[in-house]
Amino acid sequence: MNNNGFRIEHRYQELPGNFYTRVQPTPLKNARMVCFNHTLAQDMGFHVTDESDWAKIGGGTALLEGMDPIAMKYTGHQFGMYNPELGDGRGLLLWETIAPDGRRWDWHLKGAGMTPYSRFGDGKAVLRSTIREYLCSEAMHGLGIPTSRALFMVSARDPVRRESIETAAALMRVAQSHIRFGHFEFAANHEGPEATKALLDHVIELHFSHLQPLPESERYARWFTEVVERTAHLIAAWQAVGFCHGVMNSDNMSIIGDTFDYGPFAFLDDFDAGYICNHTDQGGRYAFNRQPRVGFENCQYLASALRPVMDEENLRNGLQAYETAYNERFLYNMRNKLGLSREAEDDLQLVMDTLNLLNKNHTDYSAFFRALSNLSSDGPDPVRDLFVDREAAGKWLTQYEERLQTETRSRDEQEAQMRRVNPKYILRNYLAQQVILEAQNGDYEPMKELLKVLKRPFDEQPQYEQYAALPPEWGKHMNISCSS
Repeated sequence: MNNNGFRIEHRYQELPGNFYTRVQPTPLKNARMVCFNHTLAQDMGFHVTDESDWAKIGGGTALLEGMDPIAMKYTGHQFGMYNPELGDGRGLLLWETIAPDGRRWDWHLKGAGMTPYSRFGDGKAVLRSTIREYLCSEAMHGLGIPTSRALFMVSARDPVRRESIETAAALMRVAQSHIRFGHFEFAANHEGPEATKALLDHVIELHFSHLQPLPESERYARWFTEVVERTAHLIAAWQAVGFCHGVMNSDNMSIIGDTFDYGPFAFLDDFDAGYICNHTDQGGRYAFNRQPRVGFENCQYLASALRPVMDEENLRNGLQAYETAYNERFLYNMRNKLGLSREAEDDLQLVMDTLNLLNKNHTDYSAFFRALSNLSSDGPDPVRDLFVDREAAGKWLTQYEERLQTETRSRDEQEAQMRRVNPKYILRNYLAQQVILEAQNGDYEPMKELLKVLKRPFDEQPQYEQYAALPPEWGKHMNISCSS
């Protein structure tokens, strides 16, 4: 590794000792590099000439000088029930680095072996789930949605028992922060007000430094409101692009508003407002249309954890910001998707009519909005052809065209803007599954090609047109489990 000037820190270790445990990675057998994100490495302040050198770090057989692995302790609400036994059960924070541009990066090796928080797990990660997280975190970044990132991944020969025998893998996940809502729940419920305040001050200093000059009470109040608003804005972005997280437990919620902990996720194919992408979510708690409400509930869990160190009224005011932040951002996003630059009173009704029509006809969500982005050049048929009820689609198009008459931009300008927010390429589950099958046979080139496409989701990329095709029947509404 050629270090171009990043600094090394271990600021998380300044928190009270019960927030973490030092653990060495468990070595994987003959780990080999699968994919390395060179562009991200450059953003982080270094470049790599020999990827194979990093396979030892990913496989847990070597550490760079200065790395000091720790497993974080946190708790959280899982499917609405508090679980005090959580923590990094298979991941280790190796170090924190500061890039030349001032950005902070946590390096977290996922699949690093057992820790004191593994409970009944083996601490390992499997190839399929590691590929899915790599693909999706980079796809979300390409879509402009805040997310953790994938620096590199390795595969190994170690057998891992899940529903069947699978092979091991590990991911170097990086993010500005790995602190979750669940860290605050652990502090409040098990360590007391001093530890909660120490964590709060730590997070503000490192990730909300613009609030530092304010008096303490105002600083804390503004911070909480900002966390609530970031959470609302993130979920509004998910809803607009048709992303289902699948496991919105409070321990999977990033304190800085990143998409975090990719498990049984999905991007919508045929639109189903109540779609459940996690087959272990029997009650549909984390269904697509429930995500906004769950985001608010997680903010409530965070507020409860902060009561010992914050004013009750400030917490109530912060929570009240959620609904406004979500509604305003969601409507803004949907106006952009529909190509509406000016506001009209009935825009929300138009949005709801659109979603109801898509839901009733089970129309492909991304294909619809992309076709709409080329309405004037390609005509109405590509849009109507996506619907079972073409007559209903025609009526909607007439209503939509009437609304467009009130716009002042040219149609070319309007549709060019729409193509910048309505992706042609998304990470459909069947595409991820095809890549996984090839990888299990030792071929990672399809994964690398798909990554290349997902980095530019809004561009036409005619050489990769097959990745924009509607899914086959077997690839629709795939249910993914939490097992990884």
